[in-house]
Amino acid sequence: MKHTLWLLLISLSLSPALPAMDWPSSTGSVLRNFGYNDQGLPHLGMSFRDQGPLGAAENGELLFQNHSAGGASRLPSPLGAWLALDHGDGIISIYSRYEYDPSLVVPYRIERGRTLGVSGLSGWTGEGGHYFQLFDRRERRWINPSMIIQSMEDIRQPVIVQVLLSDSQGRVFDLSEVRSLEQGRYLLMVEAFDTLRLANEAPLAPYRIICYLNGSEAALLSFETFAARDGTLMAFRNGLVPVRQVFAPAPAYEVADLWFSRGQTSIEIIAQDIAGNSRNIIYRFTVE
Repeated sequence: MKHTLWLLLISLSLSPALPAMDWPSSTGSVLRNFGYNDQGLPHLGMSFRDQGPLGAAENGELLFQNHSAGGASRLPSPLGAWLALDHGDGIISIYSRYEYDPSLVVPYRIERGRTLGVSGLSGWTGEGGHYFQLFDRRERRWINPSMIIQSMEDIRQPVIVQVLLSDSQGRVFDLSEVRSLEQGRYLLMVEAFDTLRLANEAPLAPYRIICYLNGSEAALLSFETFAARDGTLMAFRNGLVPVRQVFAPAPAYEVADLWFSRGQTSIEIIAQDIAGNSRNIIYRFTVE
């Protein structure tokens, strides 16, 4: 119940401040989404493979623009060519890693859909496209764009690749092979991903991972926002925790610390995507 209430409160807190927005491009395919485990670090926005124009997601004012597009070989900036728009109420949209076009003059006041550049190749990337992010300056948090922009077509269930437990001695157990465990505390790690439409698309991060222990909710990992607290990036995992505690076991996620008492035990893992598709798997074993 407390997790449901927390998610409701954060959704309500986002709603008044955020205007309706569009995706910067309607033709690109998603390479990485918000929360993707990128070798132990979280993806803070949406990376697209695209070759078309890049448009403003909503009316705004030009906050910053960097023309140093360069190329993948020169790497003048991790973001390459990038700009930021202020939409009021502390909300900023950031567009980066696109190809700067000097013939495109970006005015101070910008209307939704205004062309900002052309998807291309700049910054720390080897693939043509662009990178889109949303940041809330008032709350100091990165926002999952999929929460406020119309969901892309997504009819496929997430995939649960493996579920692992690690004990205090550092031993790792694959739950698909476990028949019995010793009583004690274990770290639960889940490798799961989502795809939008086709089986050959790039794997994406799920929206939530939920763990039920013996029928009761024991853990919830949510990719709605990442909060910046005193220089530390925080994710929501039954409360705010440093992202390094969640993303360190790449490509899996640390979901919970669990205590197993003696007896028959069941663990259910549910992976959900932003469109509401879900996948679950149940493990049963004996704790001695």
